[in-house]
Amino acid sequence: MKFLDKKDSQKSPKNKGKIGKDGKKDPKMPDSRQFWVNLFSTIIIFFFLVSAYSLIVETREESNEIPLSQLALDIEADLVQSVVVKGDELEIVYRDETEKESKKETGTPITETFVNYGVSSEALLRVEIDIQSPSGFLFWLANIGPFLIPLLFIGLLLWFFSRQVKGAGMQAFSFGKSKARMIDPDDKNQRVTFKDIAGTKEAKEELLEIVDFLKSPKKFLDIGARIPKGIILMGAPGTGKTLLARAVAGEANVPFFTISGSEFVEMFVGVGASRVRDLFKTAKKTSPAIIFIDEIDAVGRVRGTGVGGGNDEREQTLNQILVEMDGFEQNEKVIVIAATNRPDVLDPALLRPGRFDRRVTIDLPDRKDREAILEVHARKKPFTEDVKLIVIAERTPGFSGADLASIMNEGAILAAREGRKKISQFDLVRSIEKVMMGPERKSHILSKREKRITAYHEAGHALVASVIPWSDPVHKVSIIARGHTGGYTLKLPFQDKRYHSKREFIADIATSLGGYIAEKMVFDDITTGPSSDLQQLTKLARGMVTKWGMSEKMGPIALETEDGEPIYGSVLINKKHSEKVAADIDAEVKSIIDKAYKTAENILIEHRKALNSIAEKLVDVETLEREEFEKLLILNGIKPKEDEEKEEDTNT
Repeated sequence: MKFLDKKDSQKSPKNKGKIGKDGKKDPKMPDSRQFWVNLFSTIIIFFFLVSAYSLIVETREESNEIPLSQLALDIEADLVQSVVVKGDELEIVYRDETEKESKKETGTPITETFVNYGVSSEALLRVEIDIQSPSGFLFWLANIGPFLIPLLFIGLLLWFFSRQVKGAGMQAFSFGKSKARMIDPDDKNQRVTFKDIAGTKEAKEELLEIVDFLKSPKKFLDIGARIPKGIILMGAPGTGKTLLARAVAGEANVPFFTISGSEFVEMFVGVGASRVRDLFKTAKKTSPAIIFIDEIDAVGRVRGTGVGGGNDEREQTLNQILVEMDGFEQNEKVIVIAATNRPDVLDPALLRPGRFDRRVTIDLPDRKDREAILEVHARKKPFTEDVKLIVIAERTPGFSGADLASIMNEGAILAAREGRKKISQFDLVRSIEKVMMGPERKSHILSKREKRITAYHEAGHALVASVIPWSDPVHKVSIIARGHTGGYTLKLPFQDKRYHSKREFIADIATSLGGYIAEKMVFDDITTGPSSDLQQLTKLARGMVTKWGMSEKMGPIALETEDGEPIYGSVLINKKHSEKVAADIDAEVKSIIDKAYKTAENILIEHRKALNSIAEKLVDVETLEREEFEKLLILNGIKPKEDEEKEEDTNT
């Protein structure tokens, strides 16, 4: 059970993603494990070959070989027709055409051997004895083969092992080499231009100067202008920072070197600094060029925190980046672009003029920008006539460009899954909810009692949001489970908001309490369903007191940062403020929640009939869209909310 508004849509989990781009390594098996698998396989093959060789030798030994004494007796008995001598090997042909083999003594003539075995001269005269001198390749192979073949096999085994460890050995010599990937400007498949990016008008204008400098630096240098050496792109995840950096390289038609901040750092001290030097050296050789460092906060955090000691690898890498950027000459024509969503943790030396001296902030797109982004991602997709991208843009406040791309992709997947050739508006609407909260859990079957509890819970959210002022209108109410939620109430503003007022926060807290109060009123019991609502509203109320100065008792004072870290004291001090201030904060948070509780409770008591009507309808149909929901409000004497700005424009 979850209550969703604009802030939820911004923070809800979504599938993001850096995937292995080169595809050269098997992601399922690490290198060390692959080496041991290959070693084990080689040993198995070795034993198999040895066994086969032994089998062949044994088979050969079991041939028609007779002892020399038996041959002497057969010659004396006139059973042998001929004997062919090949070195120490004897090939014997009997008078019955039987062929056998034997061996003589090494270094002794064959006739002398037979005489020693008692064969008479008359018997020897009856046998044809042919002595052949062994020579040629087969002779030498037969003699040295038993020694040469094992040596060749051992050499082959060593060669195979050397190939396995070659990669690791080469890595030992290439620790200091940069791992940056270069995108060639002539590669049309990977080239990105500003035409491929919608919205971010201000950011494009800032970056167009960089493009102009890379194309024609002379006009800047002649007038004494110095182009920024570094540009840092700041913005929320998914706003298109990497895409903008690639577009700059694509527009200027220059090489683009890209690397992540974490790729500089290794377990060995000095490797990161060496890679920085190698990266800048390579970029200078191909200048004009662009170096793009993604997630620079991985190495660019504030130094001197006392963590890591004097030989901290991250700090040495940062020092080398600072030196390389400050050492640029005016005609170097190598520009560094970095991206981060945590500019507050970067070292001041990194942001000073002369290094990253131009900061470009990329905000989340507004409604018009979202519509333009959707049109970019809709270029190669077939749509039905009912598709209106402006409606999708209105229903996605707080979504980033990556989220919108995911919506269009999920809509296409849903249409293809159902065997349709075109994407409909219904597919896109469903994909919004899938991106925000995950797929429907159709196997999650509730009992009748749990279904009624969920229906009253979501009805409590929706009713309080519809009655209380300063709350955004409800667009959808559902008791179908999605992701980690058993149901959800989707409310979205008529217009995009840059600021949030105290009244709006109190309205959100009251709306979040609507499900909790509805369960308590109707069933005289509380379930675990409102747990996420309680966490959300408590965090919101605490932020009002400690971050935004919205507490009358505490006054205009900020006790915490946006990330909840203490403003006073060092990072190593866990105590944020005095015990008295902490008690005052807790009291103010409870006071805000109690007031919102009373407001929501009064609304549900006054409009109990409407609560029952909405809940029973949800039990029957499970999902209420905005039109159906507002009809129920009107039937119960509640006026739906309207866009005041549109009314003013119409009256004007």
